[in-house]
Amino acid sequence: MKTFKMGVLGAFAFAAMASTALAEDTTLTIATVNNGDMITMQKMTDDFTKDNPGVKLNWVTMEENDLRQKVTKDITTKGGQYDIITIGMYETPIWGKKGWLKELTKLDDPKDFLPAVVGGLSANGKLYAAPFYGESSYIMYRTDLMEKAGLKMPDAPTWDFVRDAAKKMTDRAAGINGICLRGKAGWGENMAFLTATSNAFGARWFDEKWHPQFDQPEWKNTLQFYVDMMKESGPAGASSNGFSENLALFQSGKCGMWIDATVAAKFVSDPKASTVADKVGYALAPDTGLGKRGNWLWAWALAVPAGTKKEEAAQKFIGWATSKHYEDLIAKQDGVAQIPPGTRTSLYANAEYAKLPFAKMTLDSMNSADPTKPTVKPVPYTGVQFASIPEFAGIGTKVGELFSGALAGQLSVDDALKQAQDYTTQEMTKAGYIK
Repeated sequence: MKTFKMGVLGAFAFAAMASTALAEDTTLTIATVNNGDMITMQKMTDDFTKDNPGVKLNWVTMEENDLRQKVTKDITTKGGQYDIITIGMYETPIWGKKGWLKELTKLDDPKDFLPAVVGGLSANGKLYAAPFYGESSYIMYRTDLMEKAGLKMPDAPTWDFVRDAAKKMTDRAAGINGICLRGKAGWGENMAFLTATSNAFGARWFDEKWHPQFDQPEWKNTLQFYVDMMKESGPAGASSNGFSENLALFQSGKCGMWIDATVAAKFVSDPKASTVADKVGYALAPDTGLGKRGNWLWAWALAVPAGTKKEEAAQKFIGWATSKHYEDLIAKQDGVAQIPPGTRTSLYANAEYAKLPFAKMTLDSMNSADPTKPTVKPVPYTGVQFASIPEFAGIGTKVGELFSGALAGQLSVDDALKQAQDYTTQEMTKAGYIK
C-alpha cells in the first residue's frame, strides 16, 4: 500500500498535539450521522485513544433526520447529552452566533481548510465547527448504460438531456431505473436536492422582503419536472429514498444516473462495495440555461456544545479527527480514494489524489456553488440548499413532507405547492418576517 506523502507534515503536527495527552478519565459522548465516513472514523479511534488513554468514546450514531432532530433539541434545551455533535453549514453559523458552540482552537493547520467550507462553518470570524468532510453534488452515471442508450454524457449537461437519457436508460424488466433521486422528506433530504435543483430553474424560497415564492411559476416548473421525471424513470417507492437508500440502489446496479453528494463517488467506485465500480462516470449537476446549476455546498462537521464539561478532551478529539494525520491513516489503510474529501486544499494539490476520476469534478462543483447568490433572482438569505434562518429547519421539513407526498401521488403538484405557500406564509408571519 502506498504511503500518502502529503500527510507526513500533518503527522508531525499531530504528534505535537498528541504530546499533551489527557491523563484523567473522561468519557466523550459523540452524536453523529450513519454515513460511511463517520462509521470508518469510529473504527479508527484506537489511534486516538492510544495517545489519550484516559479518554473513552461513547458513540451515538443516527440516521440523518434523527440526528438533526435530537441534536437540535439537546442544544436548544441545554440538555447536555452530547460532548461532540455532528452538524453542518446550516446550523453552525446560527448556533455560533447564539453562543451555543465553543470556538475551536486545537485544530491541525486550519488555514488549509477550503475557504468556502470555512466560511460556512464560521460566525463572527470564528470557526465553530471543523469539517470532517465537505461536498457539493453532481451526476454519477453508468458509462455502459449511457453507451447502450447511444448517448454521451456532457461534462455540463442540461436537465432536458438528463431527463431524455433517464428515459432511454430505464429498463424495468431488468430492474434498472434511469435515474435515482432523493424523495424522503426532510429539509436535509429531499429539500436539499429540490432546493438546489430549483436554483437551476430560477426559483427561490423567499423574495427580497421574505415573502414565500411557492406560488410562482419557477417552483411549479421545478416540482412538476421532478415528479414527472421520477414517474417515467425513477425507482418504485422513491418517496422513501434518501442518500443511503439511493447509494445502495446505485451500488447494486439499479440506477442509470444518481444526482447526489460528491462524497458518494468513493463509495460507488469502490470495488469492494459497488458492483458497478468500473463503470461510473461523473458530470456537473444539470442546468436549464439560466446561469445556475443544481449543485449544493455542504460539510458534515464536528462541534463542541457550549454546555459540555469536557471541552479539552472534545477539542482534542476533533483536532485528531480532522487532521492531516487522520487523512494519512486512511490513505495507508484503504487508499487515497477513501480519504474524507472536500475539506483541505492540500488534498487536491496532491498528485496521487488528483488522478482520481472524481477529484477535479468534486472541487469544481464545490467552487461553483455560491451560498451568497444561490439562484437567478436576488434573495435575502444565504445557503444554496437551505435558507439560513432558524425557522428554516421546521419549514423545510414540512415542505419536504408535502413534496414527498406529491412524488408518492398522495397530492397533486398544485396542491403541494399551495399548501407549501400557505404554511410557509403562516410561519414567516408568526416569526415576524412579514405582516
